[in-house]
Amino acid sequence: MKVLVAVKRVVDYNVKVRVKADHSGVETANVKMSMNPFDEIGVEEAIRLKEKGTATEIIAVSMGPQQCQETIRTALAMGADRGILVQTDAELQPLAVAKLLKAIVAKEQPKLVILGKQAIDDDCNQTGQMLAALLGWPQGTFASKLVPGTDVIEVTREVDGGLETVELKLPAVVTTDLRLNEPRYASLPNIMKAKKKPIETVTPEALGVDPAPRVVTLKVAEPAKRSAGIKVPDVAALIDKLKNEAKVI
Repeated sequence: MKVLVAVKRVVDYNVKVRVKADHSGVETANVKMSMNPFDEIGVEEAIRLKEKGTATEIIAVSMGPQQCQETIRTALAMGADRGILVQTDAELQPLAVAKLLKAIVAKEQPKLVILGKQAIDDDCNQTGQMLAALLGWPQGTFASKLVPGTDVIEVTREVDGGLETVELKLPAVVTTDLRLNEPRYASLPNIMKAKKKPIETVTPEALGVDPAPRVVTLKVAEPAKRSAGIKVPDVAALIDKLKNEAKVI
């Protein structure tokens, strides 16, 4: 089966995020960028499905400016077969991404779409669910284990009470959680091979999707700094402060 994996270019998880001086967003100029860690897990799972003989082709899809090709190349170096870049300078929000993915799914006809459960930049955790709703496909979110079968896939999900196992009829949408796998490092020979793998570039207009944002960000600010703690002389003073200052009792 053909597997489609969405990969997002985000600020590297080792970088301390800084807010722009005008509070319009997060500073990305001259900042190290990398693939969203949850998407990296999705690419690794697709490669493992191919190694088992379940998947026949892996397509990595990214959306954003020209630099997103670097993220696709990372996925190709890990083992994806080809890439698709939806090139746009517009601010892409989850609904727009889901609509663009739906258009690509209609074109490519994959049996399985794998996404990270969320991106570490906006933490929206919405795109996979929106895509499944738009396609009318079953979804397995927060997956910690995948067991493919004949025309079905068994997904073990991480839920508040523990683990839940569901069986989805293919085609389906799956979003990955941290404990699904440990992504591999791309070897130097594979990095060189990735340079020759094809990346198709399309625009939102060509896919018939308006990527204009529906939500407007008014202001972005850093969290308030925590004040220093204090020591109290006795239990009575502690209760007094909890009652009159913190107002928690």
